[in-house]
Amino acid sequence: MASSSKPAGSAQQPKKQLLLNAFVMTTPGHLSPGLWRHPRNQTDDYNKLSFWTKLARLLDDGGFHAMFIADTLGPYDVYKGPANVDPALASGAQFPVNDPLYSVPAMASATKNLIFGVTASTTYDAPYALARRFSTVDHLAEGRVAWNIVTSYLESAARNFGLETQIEHDERYRIAEEYMDVVYKLWESSWRDDAVIRDREKGQFAVAGRVRAINHKGKYFQVPGPHISEPSPQRTPFLFQAGTSKAGTEFGAKHAEAVFMGGQLPELVRKSVDALRSTAKEKFGRDPSHIKVFTGVTVIVDETDEKAQAKYKELLSYGDREGALALFGGWTGNDLSRYSDDEDLVLVDKPAIRSVINRWASTVPGTEGLSWTKARIAEFLSIGGMMPKIIGSPKTVVDELERWAEVADVDGFNLAHVVNPGTFEDIIEFVIPELRRRGLFRGESEREGVTAREVFFGQPHLLSDHPGHQFKWPIPEVEGDEAP
Repeated sequence: MASSSKPAGSAQQPKKQLLLNAFVMTTPGHLSPGLWRHPRNQTDDYNKLSFWTKLARLLDDGGFHAMFIADTLGPYDVYKGPANVDPALASGAQFPVNDPLYSVPAMASATKNLIFGVTASTTYDAPYALARRFSTVDHLAEGRVAWNIVTSYLESAARNFGLETQIEHDERYRIAEEYMDVVYKLWESSWRDDAVIRDREKGQFAVAGRVRAINHKGKYFQVPGPHISEPSPQRTPFLFQAGTSKAGTEFGAKHAEAVFMGGQLPELVRKSVDALRSTAKEKFGRDPSHIKVFTGVTVIVDETDEKAQAKYKELLSYGDREGALALFGGWTGNDLSRYSDDEDLVLVDKPAIRSVINRWASTVPGTEGLSWTKARIAEFLSIGGMMPKIIGSPKTVVDELERWAEVADVDGFNLAHVVNPGTFEDIIEFVIPELRRRGLFRGESEREGVTAREVFFGQPHLLSDHPGHQFKWPIPEVEGDEAP
């Protein structure tokens, strides 16, 4: 993000300070199926609390801003299906998977600054219950919690929540819109800031008249309230979101404080970033800079480019083809088992598959002129899933991160692990020092223990141009002056 040339004597623009999230999931095989058995890897201990507290301390001490925890509510069972989980089992490809929220208080107690972004769905969880859980964890983590808002997309999840098929895509976002109104009312409008006084002498914990029902009656939800939890440090947790469909972009432009966007080329991601920020400003009256944008990247780094390439090839040898094709089936809804091993899938008769493969064929570096067979797809997905791969020395990697930040106009990166331990240690050893040397990353000493929103925007509560801010119940200047 070097600035363009300026007249002599003009002040140089400060460089953008990049934000780094560690992208994880409570499962043996997140985005690199089969790598759980690599000698460096310990993700088969995903169900042990000590695995997560150790990782949290590493990230906190290493300077990462957040741990971003993905989730899914059903298995990837399309490949060799229908409803067949067997291809995912050997590689642990996002199956089994535990709930991401429960380890957060323990990880927060083991760290000082690390933020925890937790994925939860508006489609299969009641807003009253979700509001309580996030208030609870925001209390226990002292404000270092974010909610990654998703509407869910798997048929397997829909079936397990009692539906015959998924709720239609845009209808899920209509439900999510009302859902947000409900949780804003619970978090922002049910308890006044001065409701809890903890007066031991008077024997009064909270004051009558300063806690109220929300009486929400909508198309999808009936929630009388009041909120069952007292206000947490942030009230509303910091809000992440991902989605580049028209409905997803509008939802993120309205509600999100940070958005995750994926893509193989920064020039293409830039189009989505521009669309998001213009929608936020023009349709919802928000300052576009009040939305931080992250893109996902898989980094494989070593002392030299040659060593990094050798590391990549060694990691790839542990990839699991069946697990990778199971992930493809879950992500796209398409079963590749019906096609032969040597068939170029760019040419198949199913438009949905052609669309995905054509996009990769035209954007994935180093694949020009190559056939996209099942083997190539499995190889591509085995290391970091669909994320772009940056492989090289610290200079090579940071050159590319800096280019992405400038061209795509993103604020930071969700960095996926290939092996854990391993990937994040390499980033801390090789990448973060180079970022700091170039003035692209925060220094060692910053104010400790602040909330997630303070890290990103300097204050603990929703900004004034955020739609949730309108629900805030202010303390009246004179008691009794407020409207009922």
